[in-house]
Amino acid sequence: MKHTTSLIDTNVIITFITQRDDPYKDECYEVIKLCSDNLFDGYIAFHSLSIIWYVIRKLKSDEEARFWLKNICEILTVTGASHEQVIQAINNSSFHDFEDCLQDECASFANVDYIVTCNTKDYTQAKNKVVTPDEFISIINKEGVL
Repeated sequence: MKHTTSLIDTNVIITFITQRDDPYKDECYEVIKLCSDNLFDGYIAFHSLSIIWYVIRKLKSDEEARFWLKNICEILTVTGASHEQVIQAINNSSFHDFEDCLQDECASFANVDYIVTCNTKDYTQAKNKVVTPDEFISIINKEGVL
């Protein structure tokens, strides 16, 4: 059976780390746990690390921020995008948020099955299939691994 692959959007990881109030708070935790249990192959976009660093450093020490980044990189595989894909993202005016367009390009580069995000509305122009954390958990559940 093929292992499901997914790019985990920055907002899912930040919600997991900070436990911020989000409608998908519990599901964000579950998505990261499923990946750490090797029930799917998870990816993180390279540029997400600096965003996560910035958010964590507002709340915690430098040491704690490094701890979290290290742990996330042990659970998720870091991926990027080609130079051409970054140029495509820069020229893609159909995305309102450039960072989300980069997420989509990184997902394409990693050839994932899904992008898991709390903000699917931001991905209406995505090349990749985009799902919420609860939808993704249902997908993994249907595969019979839960």
